[in-house]
Amino acid sequence: MLVRSITEVKQDQVETEGASGVKIRWLISADEGAPNFAMREFEIEPGGHTPYHSHDWEHEVFVLSGEGTAVSEGKEHPIKKGMVVFVPGREMHNFKNTGSETLRFLCLVPHKKD
Repeated sequence: MLVRSITEVKQDQVETEGASGVKIRWLISADEGAPNFAMREFEIEPGGHTPYHSHDWEHEVFVLSGEGTAVSEGKEHPIKKGMVVFVPGREMHNFKNTGSETLRFLCLVPHKKD
């Protein structure tokens, strides 16, 4: 069993093209022995956003704090603390911080299968 504080996990700046003001922590991944899913924490600064993109796998998101917009196929959905978002695989999407404080959310994804 793994038990630790979020502060023990290194936070990295997201350098992916199209991202602005985004940081990530890989809280649980294959490196910790998780066989199926990864849990990540994202922080997006005010005015920041993740890249608009798609991929084969789903996202399952739980908003911890702040407010923003989940964009899917060009349609915007307001999000805030306590809300959940499901993004199916192959759907164009991104997340934007539209508020005045940091937007924080957990994002769970399946591991890529070779």
